[in-house]
Amino acid sequence: MKRPGAIIGGALLLAGCGGPDNERLAEAEARGSKEAAESGRIECALEGAKLFDRTCTVEEMRGADGTVLIVGKADVGYRRLQITTDGRGVVSADGALPAKVTIVGDGVIEVAVGMDRYRLPANTRGAK
Repeated sequence: MKRPGAIIGGALLLAGCGGPDNERLAEAEARGSKEAAESGRIECALEGAKLFDRTCTVEEMRGADGTVLIVGKADVGYRRLQITTDGRGVVSADGALPAKVTIVGDGVIEVAVGMDRYRLPANTRGAK
């Protein structure tokens, strides 16, 4: 299993060789996000932070209402995000604060709930 830091480091190394190759960088970022999520870690920026880090965890739970992602916020709790089937991506399963979903790259969405932001792998093909 590759470590997320090694993938990010490789993406930065690519950027230093004769100018950035945006397509290769985007592919490396998408791979890094997917592999990190598969290992249970995702990028997040909590409580209004500007920079993302891989300190949040994610787990899937399947139930009668569909699939819910449990996103752990280090030592400060968790959020539940319901995966939708209508093209919105995810919605807040807790209901207190709405989730705003933005496509940030090929295969990556950013979900903002309150002052927290999370980057999750997603099927973004065909999305506008």
